[in-house]
Amino acid sequence: MGTGEREQLLARLKTLSYEKRTVQLASGRESDFYVDCRNTALHPEGIVLCGRQMLEALRAGGPAFDAVAGPSLGADPLVSGVIYASWLEGSEPICGMLVRKEPKGHGTGRQLEGTRNVPAGARVAILEDVLTSGGSAIRTIKAVRKAGYEVVRVLALVDREEGGLQRVEEEDVVVEALFRKRDFLS
Repeated sequence: MGTGEREQLLARLKTLSYEKRTVQLASGRESDFYVDCRNTALHPEGIVLCGRQMLEALRAGGPAFDAVAGPSLGADPLVSGVIYASWLEGSEPICGMLVRKEPKGHGTGRQLEGTRNVPAGARVAILEDVLTSGGSAIRTIKAVRKAGYEVVRVLALVDREEGGLQRVEEEDVVVEALFRKRDFLS
């Protein structure tokens, strides 16, 4: 792991996920670049690199956590990658949850999936693919808290450096990103 894998992951993100073009973001704003981390996280090497690098970052410092969760659909492969990487390590496996935008309209009506693996009151780290305005991360934090968990931190794969990181910090959690917009411009 370490620096070599971090550089591999950035190279994979630049190749598969970064595009220099005009797009309208979920926030409604227009941008001159786009980062779709799913293209990297759904690649065989990409999911391994994402999982290992995010797990390494979570374990390197910051508040202790018991489980990871993330908003569907963007963070689904990130949550899967982290829990898989934790199992392969052979020490302290981490369970995960997926968080829907809205509670399911049928069946159990759940908004969180995977709750049978994560005890009530557990400390949760939220995983995000891209932080822009922070809206998705904040919705996820609120849903996880409402379900009875303690959200202790947020880790994004990419911070677009558009204020989202600072906005999420207002939710009284530690917020970090593996990569920032400037990493893609160099």
